[in-house]
Amino acid sequence: MDPRIHDFLRHIEVENGYSPHTLSAYRSDLNQFTTVLGDVEARGGWSGVDQDAIVDFVLALKEREYSQATVARKLAAIKSFFHFLVAEGVLHDDPTAALDAPRVKKKLPNILGRDDVERLLAAPLQGRGPKSLRDAALLEMLYATGMRVSELVALNVDDISLPSATVRCLGKGSKERIIPMYERAVEVLRAYLEEGRVAYLKDRDERALFLNPRGSRLTRQGLWLIIKAYVEKAGIGTRVTPHTLRHSFATHLLSGGANLREVQQLLGHANVSTTQIYTHVSKDRLRKTYDSSHPRA
Repeated sequence: MDPRIHDFLRHIEVENGYSPHTLSAYRSDLNQFTTVLGDVEARGGWSGVDQDAIVDFVLALKEREYSQATVARKLAAIKSFFHFLVAEGVLHDDPTAALDAPRVKKKLPNILGRDDVERLLAAPLQGRGPKSLRDAALLEMLYATGMRVSELVALNVDDISLPSATVRCLGKGSKERIIPMYERAVEVLRAYLEEGRVAYLKDRDERALFLNPRGSRLTRQGLWLIIKAYVEKAGIGTRVTPHTLRHSFATHLLSGGANLREVQQLLGHANVSTTQIYTHVSKDRLRKTYDSSHPRA
């Protein structure tokens, strides 16, 4: 556990007299927050965690279809934690100070334009060897299928059907969905399976699709670091999170005329209202494009 979180929990237990049940909820919420953030020290400590990072976390909760009450509770725990850090002199500014539920609700997910997507997908192909083949395949699959990062790293070899150009994905609640892949994704994946994965494979019984150099399943955190490196390599200035390609996949499909219900099924959303946020993104991008091409006199 992060030492600052430990100090915070100790504080609310001793000073505020919180019950064991409340302490457990705070601990769980803050540990989930740090898991999504990744290495806090790599960000420069808690001072490197800004409002955008917190909003991204809340959006990820909504993407996973947590209830409004649960999201509000987790956000309240984060706000209390940062209030504590400021009170203790660890931070000078509180990144949650201007953050309230309505503002988070209206925040639209970040997406990449089609040109940036192409640059990102092409970045691994500038290298050679099993790493380039693996990274090209995983980035291509993220954009081709719109899978969650956790779903992608959980894939096994048997979940892929190259002849039918489909992937079997187990989403929330172990609900299965079959997702089609476009031809380029199939070809990049075929190259990885034939030349890249075999170079990483240490145990013939290993069924994980995406492996690390040690021959074990690639982790969510490992995938995030890979994405981050290629974003920098491609020179993309837009903020990119582990869900950005999923958001881009959905928005590009809808802006291209895809049916909302079809996109809902591809994303594995239980409720179509969750998918509707991408229609707002499409409209927002269209308005910005119109405004930039038709400046006022």
